[in-house]
Amino acid sequence: MPAADVTNDAEGGAVVTVRVPNRFKLDWIRNQYAGRIETVLSELAGKPVRLDITLAPREAATTTQSRPVTAGPQPVSAALRAPSAAASAVPVNGMPRPATLPTASPASRSRLNPQLTFDTLVPGRANQMARTAALHVAGAPGQMYNPLFIYGGVGLGKTHLIHAVGNALLADKPDARILYLHAEQFITDVVRNYQRKTFDELKAKYHSLDLLLIDDVQFFAGKERTQEEFFNAFEALLAKKAHIIMTSDTYPKGLVDIDERLTSRFDAGLTVAIEPPELEMRVAILMRKAEQEGSPMPEDVAFFVAKNVRANVRELEGALRKILAYSRFSQKEINIGLAREALKDLLSIQNRQVGVENIQKTVADFYKIKVADMYSKKRPASIARPRQIAMYLAKEMTQKSLPEIGELFGGRDHTTVLHAVRKISGERQKNSELNQQLHVLEQTLKG
Repeated sequence: MPAADVTNDAEGGAVVTVRVPNRFKLDWIRNQYAGRIETVLSELAGKPVRLDITLAPREAATTTQSRPVTAGPQPVSAALRAPSAAASAVPVNGMPRPATLPTASPASRSRLNPQLTFDTLVPGRANQMARTAALHVAGAPGQMYNPLFIYGGVGLGKTHLIHAVGNALLADKPDARILYLHAEQFITDVVRNYQRKTFDELKAKYHSLDLLLIDDVQFFAGKERTQEEFFNAFEALLAKKAHIIMTSDTYPKGLVDIDERLTSRFDAGLTVAIEPPELEMRVAILMRKAEQEGSPMPEDVAFFVAKNVRANVRELEGALRKILAYSRFSQKEINIGLAREALKDLLSIQNRQVGVENIQKTVADFYKIKVADMYSKKRPASIARPRQIAMYLAKEMTQKSLPEIGELFGGRDHTTVLHAVRKISGERQKNSELNQQLHVLEQTLKG
């Protein structure tokens, strides 16, 4: 079981630190339950409670035991025993806690999160192709797009999408044999069965599935026995027309230390990318999630947050939780002023870290040109294009005015900067490769 400690922060709230034994459980709890756990604990404690999930030291991971943690007037252990919907959703051993039934439901046997459906996935240009392919698979598994390989950065909705396929198929065919797992869980199964010499059990578990959903296959890198067993399972499932959906942080040919016979099979079906969400999609995500929390967010506030939180859906959710908690405990309505106050640490870090000079150097390094080219009068496309991108990022990520930016780019007129900003902004909406490059640059600049 996870272990936890509670401390008080400088602003009168509490921080509950939960230590879990592996990355799989850490990601599962953080992605699916952290927000609800924070909400339940905050309401019970009568003050803001922030959940900090960390990995336990390796040597202590298998021996750590739970102990009561106090957050305000009630112990956390009592809060998690409360018969509320939120409390019943707290995961146990990386899995959703069963409700009141003594036997596991089809969803829990499949390790599916029933809340991650196509209905709760906000559609947009960033996930349009992946979502369309996933819908097709859910409606006709084992036929086209097998395997389906979905790649993209962290927090963009890959896990949500593959859970949505599993839940859709389960709703249509309750007896379908479906399994979702993180790649590390498959590795653990291989190691366990290798130690016990029970590979027939491993084959029986995986080779009989109708749908296998596996997250983060890049974790197979360098693990030869795991790759061998996954190859066997892969071949067996395709032979019986079962469907396989995988996610990764990069496209199949970009995977390192994974056998070529595996990567070639990964690429044999359909490979699609999920890109960072565009501004309008980020606004829609914020407004929908706020609605689900019972605290509708005004559109102007959603635009303010979306303009300042660009990285991924996970960071948007984190920003939303801060705003909702700040609103509840200050008993103030949600507006831009409140959002600015709730996110002041995030905004101050951004403003402190990102400067025009830093942008120029980062972009120059990325496109392999000299920093001096940012100020020069040279106009070949190999230089002009990165310069326009740097101007766009300077306008988006700093508080500098157009004339100030122009001055820092060799004394250029503000109309030149405006042209660059409009050009790159327009192309970003249509060019997925440019959008991905800008996402990488933004992530790098934010540190």
